[in-house]
Amino acid sequence: MKNFVDELRWRGMLHDIMPNTEEKLNEAMCAGYIGFDPTADSLHIGHLTQIMTLIHFQNAGHKPVALVGGATGMVGDPSGKSDERNLQTEEMVAHNLAGMKTQLAKFLKFEDAGNGAIMVNNADWFKNMNFLDFIRDVGKHITVNYMMAKDSVKKRLEGETGMSFTEFSYQLVQGYDFYYLWKHHNCVLQMGGSDQWGNIVTGTELIRRKDQGTAYAITTQLIKKADGTKFGKTESGAVWLNAEKTSPYKYYQFWLNSSDDDVKKWIRIFTLKTQEEIEALEQEHDTAPHLRILQKALAEDITIRTHSKEALETAIKTSEFLFGNGAVEFLQTLNSKSVLEIFEGVPQFTISKAELADGIDVATLLAEKTTVFPSKGEVKKTVQGGGLSVNKVKVPEITSTFGTSDLINNQFIVVQKGKKNYFLLIAE
Repeated sequence: MKNFVDELRWRGMLHDIMPNTEEKLNEAMCAGYIGFDPTADSLHIGHLTQIMTLIHFQNAGHKPVALVGGATGMVGDPSGKSDERNLQTEEMVAHNLAGMKTQLAKFLKFEDAGNGAIMVNNADWFKNMNFLDFIRDVGKHITVNYMMAKDSVKKRLEGETGMSFTEFSYQLVQGYDFYYLWKHHNCVLQMGGSDQWGNIVTGTELIRRKDQGTAYAITTQLIKKADGTKFGKTESGAVWLNAEKTSPYKYYQFWLNSSDDDVKKWIRIFTLKTQEEIEALEQEHDTAPHLRILQKALAEDITIRTHSKEALETAIKTSEFLFGNGAVEFLQTLNSKSVLEIFEGVPQFTISKAELADGIDVATLLAEKTTVFPSKGEVKKTVQGGGLSVNKVKVPEITSTFGTSDLINNQFIVVQKGKKNYFLLIAE
């Protein structure tokens, strides 16, 4: 067995650990769990630290339990939040759970035997429990004083919005999750982000007070970006693990664009590379930072594990097409949705396929039928300077014409002004 806590330590992931936890884990295989709330039908990269924690836990010889909060997802966790979040219907939660199960199965080995991961849903033990049973069997063991001493509760009570009884009771609900898994799955450890420490400790306390049992806790560092902005957020929103929500190309680009300060932390947290491999990559990177060796290693590793090797190859070819000398034939291998994703944020113009059938000269196409250029004179000047390309081919003269035979996938024309200014013409 590997030392799981040591693995978290050298990777810079460990935040808090309950006394005697490391010794307990080094004795024999243990079951430990992390909870995921089904607030969407996909996990995002904000969940990756916890997914990686479970992967390391399993690789160390222990049994990971992924708890999906079918019940708690309908309540809401106050930890780290300034406002109460919207409650979800049972149908919304069920839909979200299905998506999360598929994604977690890409990262963990799920099987009942040995240290195979298992997935549990807390709705299974809460659905038949009524309110009176809960306050009698759970609520009486934890005092209000104990619950109010938690930082997550204090901050909300001191704020303007306050806290509803629903969210106040969340730590009891999560505490009972730990008790149930300890009782029925021999689960002795709960893990989570550092903002979960209060909820996790409530669980260990409930186990102690209710059954005189012993349970353990570990939390990991919350990931922050070196520039102070929130990890996992971009201008267009969250970075999802679902390819339909965030394309593999955009996912790859997110990691590839990591700063040097961030990538040295992230390659330890989000890859399974050994300490020796990472230190060798760091030396290579420091010798030639402009080659972005660490960023490429991180982006390739995490894109393959989240999506596939094929998805990585497409992402790299997309990058080469946009920023290098990639050929236009690459676009012909993609469907229309994928092409539009590549050019999201790029100025787009609709043109008439019927008019294009007769052929349109480049100046008319780019200065009248569209506004890629403000005037035909600007088109002429750019063509003469060799700065205009259509479908990755330099336009040789101002009299050049384009027609339907130039459409990529019978729909698109890619215009390039200089090296980096792209425009997409969509024929309808």
